[in-house]
Amino acid sequence: MAAWGPGGERAGTAVPGWLGAADRPEEFEPGGHPLVTRLHRGTPWLRLGRTGRTWDALVPAVLEQKVTVIEAHRVWRALLRLAGDPAPGPAPDGMRVVPTPQRVLAVTDWEWHRCGLDGARRRALRAVAGVASRLEPEAAVDCADLQRRLRTVPGIGVWTAAEVVQRVFGCPDTVSYGDYHLKNLVGWSLTGRRTDDDGMMALLEPWRGQRQRVVRLLTLGGSRPPRRGPRTAPTNHRFI
Repeated sequence: MAAWGPGGERAGTAVPGWLGAADRPEEFEPGGHPLVTRLHRGTPWLRLGRTGRTWDALVPAVLEQKVTVIEAHRVWRALLRLAGDPAPGPAPDGMRVVPTPQRVLAVTDWEWHRCGLDGARRRALRAVAGVASRLEPEAAVDCADLQRRLRTVPGIGVWTAAEVVQRVFGCPDTVSYGDYHLKNLVGWSLTGRRTDDDGMMALLEPWRGQRQRVVRLLTLGGSRPPRRGPRTAPTNHRFI
């Protein structure tokens, strides 16, 4: 393996964690549920990786707030082109690295508008950029502590904090409460019925300590309720 740039040495040592070397799937007990048992046995390769980098997970998580996946990816791509430096080493043309907090704070309102980022996500991103150094894993004790720290920042709620700790620590238990689709994936897979967020958490309670692992398993092999309405159209904030 080879790595380039000022973070090359750290990235090289972090690769095992990215690939889930610290994960312990053998400690998971499906609890006799037939679907969860089948999915667990059928995916021995599944590992919950950890990046060890809060900022790198936080930027895309903020961009994903309350928008479609298509819209989040479009804005993320525009931000990388605007503020991300070219990737070091023999990287493909056009590849960019995550902008630094300082570079994000330097983006003007007009540049944000051209990226298509709405005001609420813009304010949240600037707020976390201002305290980014205090949110890295070295300053947090565990998943719960990092979540508490994140939620003290304006614009960062339960969903965003959960998404971040899943990626940073590879947390096997933290569930993205408030996700638009997740509750129905869990409800439909486990009971054949739609549910709300509280209902989802009640269904996952038997696996407390490993609830996020169950969610990942259901994402791979669970089922979703049939779609009966039109898909939500992405909002292009550049024209508002």
